[in-house]
Amino acid sequence: MNVAVLLPCYNEGLSIRKVVEDFRRMLPEAKIYVYDNRSTDNTSQEARAAGALVRAENWPGKGNVVRRMFSDIDADVYVMADGDGTYDSTASPQMVKKLIEEHLDMVVGTRRDVYENAHRMGHGFGNRLFNGMYRNLFGPLFTDIFSGYRIFSRRFVKSFPAISSGFEIETEMSVHASQLRMPIAELPTDYGARQEGSVSKLRTFRDAFRIMFTFLILFKEIRPARFFGVLAIFLLITATVLALPLLFTYIETGLVPRFPTAILATGITLVAVVFMVSGLILDSVARGRLEQKRMWYMTNS
Repeated sequence: MNVAVLLPCYNEGLSIRKVVEDFRRMLPEAKIYVYDNRSTDNTSQEARAAGALVRAENWPGKGNVVRRMFSDIDADVYVMADGDGTYDSTASPQMVKKLIEEHLDMVVGTRRDVYENAHRMGHGFGNRLFNGMYRNLFGPLFTDIFSGYRIFSRRFVKSFPAISSGFEIETEMSVHASQLRMPIAELPTDYGARQEGSVSKLRTFRDAFRIMFTFLILFKEIRPARFFGVLAIFLLITATVLALPLLFTYIETGLVPRFPTAILATGITLVAVVFMVSGLILDSVARGRLEQKRMWYMTNS
C-alpha cells in the first residue's frame, strides 16, 4: 500500500525532526510530507534534515494546509498528525492495519486522559462540552472530535470538501464522515506534552467561538429542516405569549387595546412560517447535495 504521512506545521522547529524520525521508524515504507504554514523558525530546515518532503502553504490556518495536502498528495492510506510531538507515532502501524483490514475510511487516534491532561486550563471542559454537543447534533460515532491524529482512506480524502480554514477542520472531517455514514473506528492513543519551549497555536476563546460557529453552520447545511424548525417553534412560542393576553381581552371586551403588540405578534408569526417553509425547501436541496457527495465518494473507491 502507498502510505503518506502528512504533518501540517507552524513554528515546530523544536519538535519536527523527532516527529519525522519517529514516523520514519514506525512506517519505513511511507513518504513523509511536512507542510510549512508560514513558519518563522527553522521548521523547514529541520524537516528536510530528517528526510521529509517539505512543501509550503502560504494561506494561514490548519484547514487551509489540510485542503492543500489532500489536493496534492496521491496515496492509498493517509496518516495525519501534528508536528508538535504530542501524538504517539508507535500507534500508527496498528491504526493503518485496522483501516486496511476492516475496510474503514477513517481511524481516529483518540487521546487518552485528554480531559485530565489538557495543556491549558479550560481545554478539558471545552473538550467535554463540544464532544457532547457533537453527539447530540450529528451522531454518536466520535468521542474525540478534536484529535488531529487520523488515518484516512483515499476515498475519504478525495471526497472531503475541506471548507474550514482553521482548527475547526477536525470537526468538519468528523461531520463529513457522519453525514455519509462512513465506516470509521477509534483507537485510544497516548497524548504527550509539547516539547519544552514549544507553544500551542490554539487560542482558547477565539477558537472556541469559531468551532461553535462551525457547529451551527454545518448543522444548518446538513439538517436545515431541524435547524429552521427549532427557530420557527421558538418564534411561534414568542408570538403566542404576546398574543394570548390580547386574545383574552378581546374575548372579554370585544376590543384590542394594544395594536403595536398585535402587529408584532403577527409579524413574528409570519417570520416563523417563512422559517418553516425555508427549512422544508432547503431540506430537499440538502438531500440532493448528499446524494452528490455520496456518488463522488463512491467514484473514489
